[in-house]
Amino acid sequence: MLHAIPTDQLGPLGEPMAKAVSACVHCGFCLAACPTYRELGQEMDTPRGRIVLMKEVLEGKMSVEAAQPHVDRCLGCLACEPACPSGVPYRDLISPFRALAAKKMKRGLLERMRRFLAAQTVPFPGRFRLAAMMGRIGRMGLMPKSWRAMLELMPETLPPAQTWEAHYAAQGEKRARVALLLGCAQQVLDPDINTATIEVLTRNGVEVVIPRSQGCCGGLAWHTGDLEAARAFARQNLDAFPDDVDAILTNAAGCGSAMHEYHLVLRGTPDETRAEAFRHRVMDVSVFLARLGLREPLREMKLKAAYHDACHLSNAQNVRKQPRDLLKAIPGLQLLEIADAHLCCGSAGSYNMDQPEIASSLGEQKAKHILATGAEVVVTGNIGCMTQVRLHLKKLGAPVQVKHTMQVLQEAHQPG
Repeated sequence: MLHAIPTDQLGPLGEPMAKAVSACVHCGFCLAACPTYRELGQEMDTPRGRIVLMKEVLEGKMSVEAAQPHVDRCLGCLACEPACPSGVPYRDLISPFRALAAKKMKRGLLERMRRFLAAQTVPFPGRFRLAAMMGRIGRMGLMPKSWRAMLELMPETLPPAQTWEAHYAAQGEKRARVALLLGCAQQVLDPDINTATIEVLTRNGVEVVIPRSQGCCGGLAWHTGDLEAARAFARQNLDAFPDDVDAILTNAAGCGSAMHEYHLVLRGTPDETRAEAFRHRVMDVSVFLARLGLREPLREMKLKAAYHDACHLSNAQNVRKQPRDLLKAIPGLQLLEIADAHLCCGSAGSYNMDQPEIASSLGEQKAKHILATGAEVVVTGNIGCMTQVRLHLKKLGAPVQVKHTMQVLQEAHQPG
């Protein structure tokens, strides 16, 4: 029950956690939607089971150590939310609980080192580039298995580093002005996504601003329980992004989802009101373009394309139709649907490091479902999904390309 959880002792995140717990009626509709339940078949590795465990911890009836292994195995994919008839806001529970648990949980030395290295590299493109270059060492078997699983996602050769201007003028009559988040890992692994995004926007009459002082969205910190780091990143972006734009755009599902949760990250701080207003200005680029409408005629592309729903786009932001509509606007493109589209591909931030076996199994299943469509290219809106899907398609020896929605649109804007 709501009153059984001592919210006054849990800080500003106690109330949303308690409300999320009380909303669950334990009906079990979430079980079929949960990837870890499909993998492990255990009640405690379902959203319903984890809610029971977290409730016990919050009420002081169970230790964090007893519940945390099951909480750690949660991908945070939020597939349980659209499946839930009671509307349980699972996102209001899982990340705040991890922040609470981080203060109490004693982890092993290797795990602490792994989490520390991820926190000190991934959110910073320069550092992450250096870390990614170590991938060859990891593939030689000179690192722990969990680290090698993450480094396996790194490309054999990194694309050249790119820099972006602070401002890109709209082509033709200006229809809108936006600010763009560049992302962290994306700048290193596939900077062409940002280049394609800017080109598609400007071709459609959108002026693009790139705030120089922007930083990481804070998603990795928030989803692994590092509340102070998440707050620092959130405040940095609140200060960095200008007010005189029509929208703040993201082209990575995980980043957009994290920025939409700034009101939770900064709950109980002097920046809470500012964060609430900020998150309503954040929008995935596919949503913005679908609303604006593509101005230029697109060239014909005879292409069989499967669209993969990134969890933090479809589940966290309820964005499913807009990217599909944009792709359908390309003459000749045949859009194909993937079986079990709601199931996570297993990327989920640092999940390949935290739960390498589950991540690998989910990645392989997703790749096989993609192959079953007969697609020549799989399109998605998240860099994490792209690296995961690309790896497992490669393992299956499949010549299927993996592209971002904006990269496909960029190609369609080019002369035939």
